[in-house]
Amino acid sequence: MIEEYRFGKMVIDGKTYEKDLMVAGGKVIPEWWRKKGHNLQVEDIKEVIEREQPEIVVVGKGQFGMMSISDEVRQYLHDQDIELYDKKTGKAVQIYNRYYQRKKHVLGAFHLTC
Repeated sequence: MIEEYRFGKMVIDGKTYEKDLMVAGGKVIPEWWRKKGHNLQVEDIKEVIEREQPEIVVVGKGQFGMMSISDEVRQYLHDQDIELYDKKTGKAVQIYNRYYQRKKHVLGAFHLTC
C-alpha cells in the first residue's frame, strides 16, 4: 500500500522513492522510465503486464497530469480486458490503494513529478 505521495516522492511500506516507479503484486519496481519520457507507450509496460497479468492498471500521470498515454496503450489494455484508470498521481494513488485494499490484482505505474 502506498503511504504517502508528494511531488517527487512516494513512500511505500516505509521506504521512500524519489523516481518514477511501478507497483505490482505488492512489490515495487523502482526507477521506471519510459522510452518517450512523458508519453506512455506499450513497450514501457508490456513486460510487466505479461508477467503480472493485472485486472486493473492505474497510471499516475504526474502531479499536474503532464504524462500522456498513447492510444496504443489504451487499445492494448482494452484488448487484454484490463481496466485502466489514468489520473493525476495524487488521485491515482487513492484509486490504487482502494483496489489494493480490496485484494484486486492491480498494477500501479506512477510518474512522481510534473
